[in-house]
Amino acid sequence: MLEQWRYVHNVIIPADELSLDAVRERSTRNRLENAYVGDVLVGCSTVRPPQDGAATVIARVLPAHRRQGLGTALYENGLAHARVLGATVIETCVLAVNEDGLRFAEKQGFVEVERYALPGETDLWVDLRLGPGPGLGPDRAV
Repeated sequence: MLEQWRYVHNVIIPADELSLDAVRERSTRNRLENAYVGDVLVGCSTVRPPQDGAATVIARVLPAHRRQGLGTALYENGLAHARVLGATVIETCVLAVNEDGLRFAEKQGFVEVERYALPGETDLWVDLRLGPGPGLGPDRAV
C-alpha cells in the first residue's frame, strides 16, 4: 500500500520525491490512502490531523484519470475524515506548476494563502485554505 501511495505522490510531485522510509514515517502521523478503479491505481490522498484546528487534506489523481470525479471523491473522503478528527479549518498544499491541482483546489473553494520555496529549493509551493462558503462561517469551518 505504501509503495503504491509513494508511486502516485512521486509522479505528481517530482519536486518532492519520497523514499519508502519517508512514506513509512509519514504514515505514522497522517492518514494515507490509495484510490482504485477496480484494481487500477488512480490516485492517493493525505489527511494531516488538525493543528490549532486546521487539518490538511490533499487529493492526488494520476494524469490519465483526471476529470472523472475521482479527485472530488478523494477530497470529500479526506474532508469527512478531517471532520471526524475535529478540524475547524481545512487547508491544502499544491506544487505551483501543477495547474490541474490548483484549478481543482479553487473549484473546491480554496483560496491562496501563501507561495513559497523551501530553503535551498527553487520549486514554488502554494498553501491554500478553504474560503468562505454558504452556512460555514467566515473561515468556512467544517
